[in-house]
Amino acid sequence: MKLAHQLAATAATLALSCGVVFSAAAADHTLRIQTHYAPETVSGKLAQQFVDDVETMSGGRLDIEMFFSSSVVKSVETFDAAASGILDGDMTGGAYQTGKNPAFQFVGDIMGGYDTPWQQYAWLYHGDGFKAANNLYNEYNMQLIGWWIYGQESMSSSKPIAGPEDLKDWKFRSPPGLETEIFAELGASPVVMDFTEIFTALETGIIDGADASGLANNVGLGLYDLVSHATYPGFHSMPSDHLAIRKDAWDALPEDLQRIIEVSMQKLAFQTALTFEVKNNEAAAAMRAKGVTLYDWSAEDRADFRAAAQKAWQGWADKTPEARALVDSHTAFLKTLGLVK
Repeated sequence: MKLAHQLAATAATLALSCGVVFSAAAADHTLRIQTHYAPETVSGKLAQQFVDDVETMSGGRLDIEMFFSSSVVKSVETFDAAASGILDGDMTGGAYQTGKNPAFQFVGDIMGGYDTPWQQYAWLYHGDGFKAANNLYNEYNMQLIGWWIYGQESMSSSKPIAGPEDLKDWKFRSPPGLETEIFAELGASPVVMDFTEIFTALETGIIDGADASGLANNVGLGLYDLVSHATYPGFHSMPSDHLAIRKDAWDALPEDLQRIIEVSMQKLAFQTALTFEVKNNEAAAAMRAKGVTLYDWSAEDRADFRAAAQKAWQGWADKTPEARALVDSHTAFLKTLGLVK
């Protein structure tokens, strides 16, 4: 009996020791990442699943501290915060960085380009896009890990937005970059503001509408408690939200942990496109029942927008060699898909 007690005590000590070792290993690698999405949105929940996947598959060796709703720095400042060491990773989007180099527009929001997330992913993984994009990121001490694309965005408005004629003098929140030029040319009045400021700006009437996110995310943000008009299905914008990690932080990770992050990112990409295919349609039905009017622009109006957007591409492509390289790469791939002539 005494021997049994001794063995039990020894087993307990060993178990505790193993637990200590596990805890120490868990603290070996930590990544602090910020996203602009709130945790209650569909994208926020998917980001949390990504965190759980990485931590589980790494056996607790890699801890990710996720900061939601741009709680550390403003959304547009996330990239710099990661590159400088305030954070380790940026889970917003490349289009926020067009002030650094216009080329970021074409890895962030390729307006008037692809119709579906799958086409856009195809350029990244099968159109030599990843190499071209990552070369750009590396110039700023960042490593592109991958994209998560929820599909076409929906514009939300306090007044009808049935076609291009309704854009005249329409004051709306726009992300920085190419979008402001395209919509200004079409007669709208874009106002660049942070993602986190949209709700208050709509609530106070500073803006008439907003280009925020996909329909389901817009519901999560509470936008349709304030406005009752939206475009759906969307057509104008399909952002490639990214995960980018500071280059030295990425290089310091063991290869197996890098592989776990990459695989988890590809799962996030798949689940994001798949989930929003369902969630956006569910949201559309719920919003119609609530009295929100959804506008599906005609094929002719969509074609006019795509033509205007791709004309604007060329002006941006001439700004830097990196922008020209990315525009030419997209154009060549779009031709293979039959989306442009």
